[in-house]
Amino acid sequence: MKIPYVSEEVEVPEGVEVTVENNVVKVKGPLGELVRDFSKQPVTIRKEGNTVIVECYFAKKRERALVGTIAKHIKNMITGVTKGFRYRMKIVYAHFPMSVKVEGDKVVIENFLGQKDKKVAKIVGDVKVKVEKDEVIIEGIDIEKVSQTAANIHNAVRLRGKNRPCPHGREGGPGVLDGIYLYQVELAKTGEVIWKI
Repeated sequence: MKIPYVSEEVEVPEGVEVTVENNVVKVKGPLGELVRDFSKQPVTIRKEGNTVIVECYFAKKRERALVGTIAKHIKNMITGVTKGFRYRMKIVYAHFPMSVKVEGDKVVIENFLGQKDKKVAKIVGDVKVKVEKDEVIIEGIDIEKVSQTAANIHNAVRLRGKNRPCPHGREGGPGVLDGIYLYQVELAKTGEVIWKI
């Protein structure tokens, strides 16, 4: 069933500049600038005063969901350029101490489960990664690049395939828990926690 009109509004805070041209949204703030192209989506994005309006006429279920999703993307862009995002990951090992270091645009993990080969995870875009003791901290203004970098690090040491060592443990034990796991997401500027495991 089609709904004649669906819209969602995003307030633009003071100190943030948003420009919309042919459904390409550019957000500029104190921490930087983000650009996102929504031109291939069946919605209209326009700016009225201090409000960005995402709208769609004669919307089916998919378009209705898309209006909300795009509005959320724009909100994340505004949050990114004003407060930034910080992902915290925990380095977990039972027997073989893992060595994690940043080399250029890559995170290099050595001695995972005592293996000689290095595991490498790509850092996406201009995201900053630092290792502090048993913690990996990932920061940036683009939530998608920050979360993709975190996913790359997690996947680099994820056990998969037939050759993984004792995946189920012995006698119902927990098995191999070694890895690097996301446990907290916070706003970089304020330290406010927005997700925690």
